Amino acid sequence: MGWFITFEGGEGCGKTTQIKLLARQLAERGYTLRVTREPGGCPIADQVRSILLDAANRAMTPMTELLLYAAARAQHMQEIIIPAQASGSIVLCDRFTDATIAYQGYGRGLDLATIEYLNHIATDGLKPRLSVLIDCPVEVGLERAFARINGSAGAREERFELESVRFHQRVRDGYLKLAAEEPERFVVIDGNRSVEETAAAVTAAVLARITESSS
Repeated sequence: MGWFITFEGGEGCGKTTQIKLLARQLAERGYTLRVTREPGGCPIADQVRSILLDAANRAMTPMTELLLYAAARAQHMQEIIIPAQASGSIVLCDRFTDATIAYQGYGRGLDLATIEYLNHIATDGLKPRLSVLIDCPVEVGLERAFARINGSAGAREERFELESVRFHQRVRDGYLKLAAEEPERFVVIDGNRSVEETAAAVTAAVLARITESSS
């Protein structure tokens, strides 16, 4: 069974960039990889993603949002993650169930038990072996996120970026609480440093965990 590694963090923390850099490092070392993301990762889930992240849908209720994430995840699991795991690949996923707990639970205030139940149904109980939390101050992350959005020619996926700073602080606090509760699964990386410094820390942490498990 291959490794399932997730990357988590608030808006603009740099996790998407760090996944790409880690994938390059692992590929150079001969590992077989599958890089994916949530929401999305396959055609049906990508269509749900376009609904979830469109700023025109700001009237969406928190429960609708939660159920859409669960639906996208269920499809993503069956179509991408489970087959990749079965083939022995290292799966690197940009966000997973912890994001739902942080955003819809701590951010939106939805019942955590309900979220955990839906996560369990959507994933068939599969949890990551390692979760890399890229942490940085909310203001820093939002500034980076809007710079990325304003510099992109694609769709403006900014529904969450437009939330209040207080919302994003609740999300950050939620992530840090999750990491403190499961230190054996989480690695917390300082994302307030340069891309290169953060990448070095991520690579060292992931390689240490993979090497340790195979020794």
